[in-house]
Amino acid sequence: MKRLLFILFGLAPLFVSAQQVLTLEECYARAEKNYPLARQTGLFEEKINSEIKILEKERLPKLDLNAQATYQSDVIEFPLQIPNSNIELPNKDQYRATLDANQLIYNGGNIAANKKMKTAELETQQQQIEVSLYTLKSRINQNYFSILLFQEQQKLLLSKLEELGARLKEVKSGVKYGAVLPASEQVLKAEILKLEQQLSQTNFDRKKALDNLSLLLSLNIDSKTTLLNPEILVSSETVSQRPELKFFELQQTQLETSKEVISKGNYPKIMGFAQVGYGNPGLNMLDNSFQDFYMFGLKLNWNIFDWGKTKEKKQSVDISKDIVSTEKETFLLNNEMQQKEAKNDINKYEEMLLKDIEIIGLREKVLRSTTSQLQNGAITSSEYITELNNLYEARIDQQLHDVQLALAKANYRIINGGFN
Repeated sequence: MKRLLFILFGLAPLFVSAQQVLTLEECYARAEKNYPLARQTGLFEEKINSEIKILEKERLPKLDLNAQATYQSDVIEFPLQIPNSNIELPNKDQYRATLDANQLIYNGGNIAANKKMKTAELETQQQQIEVSLYTLKSRINQNYFSILLFQEQQKLLLSKLEELGARLKEVKSGVKYGAVLPASEQVLKAEILKLEQQLSQTNFDRKKALDNLSLLLSLNIDSKTTLLNPEILVSSETVSQRPELKFFELQQTQLETSKEVISKGNYPKIMGFAQVGYGNPGLNMLDNSFQDFYMFGLKLNWNIFDWGKTKEKKQSVDISKDIVSTEKETFLLNNEMQQKEAKNDINKYEEMLLKDIEIIGLREKVLRSTTSQLQNGAITSSEYITELNNLYEARIDQQLHDVQLALAKANYRIINGGFN
């Protein structure tokens, strides 16, 4: 009996005086905040902002410092001597240092188009993270409701243990006064040991599920934490609100933006340039001395014929858009099938729970009669235990179906996008 009391007082705090209470919604929120993948949202934003800054610097002037020293095998010569002239031939060793500046004046909006595409790329990447974090909810569901089931099973096992303890006390009294055979006491003790074993196994299974949930949430969840069975309302709305749908739309937007970048790539580009330098010779090739020089002007670059590359690139983008469309259609088809399966599970467990209530009511009546018979010595402990097990199996089935119903509703909400 001391062993029984030790187990009762040792495990009861898990359910009666829990120090921490956790809800399903809190688990979702903590996972979205603490899961390592969530940090990529800020990292992607920093990366794209850095790339946009690089694009903006294309508008700034570019400065290049160049220097060279050469020796050449031949130089320009005049075929005829000019009277009264003293023109020296250029030196074969020549030296030049220049500072070149180039300023973009017009590029057909190519920079703006690339910035727009980078922004679209960022939105797509961040939505991809949202999709990944959303699918994490299914893993949370499996662990959360497993813990919830173990939690409820422990309560039932403790209740059953208490019931057997009361019967054992009565049987011991009967054995003492010779009204009950000693074997009845041994049968009850063996059943209590079996229950203690089941409690220990359930406790270890619950601990394993708690550890898994702790890792998913990056939160220390101890064995004293109580999980609440959520009240989940299932809407009749069948239109999916999954984050994948927005992801597909953003992919289409990003691809359409890339077509604009392709088009802008063939627009004319106008650059302003300036050069200052010092060398021997300078711009005057007939002056064999070191001199400074400068020049400035405008230059135009326009690829007027690209052999159809722009057209082919746009066609490739259109094919990619069609691929995204087929992926979206496939997702919607599979999602509709999953919604129907989940709704069918909900209806199944609701119907099973109605039957559970009837079964438990009948089992309770049978156990009351059996308990009275045991107290009067009309039946053995084994017969009593059989009926007690029947009742608690029915109650465990009810708890199982209740948790399965809550899980089916949670899965339906996730499949439908209701937790988005």
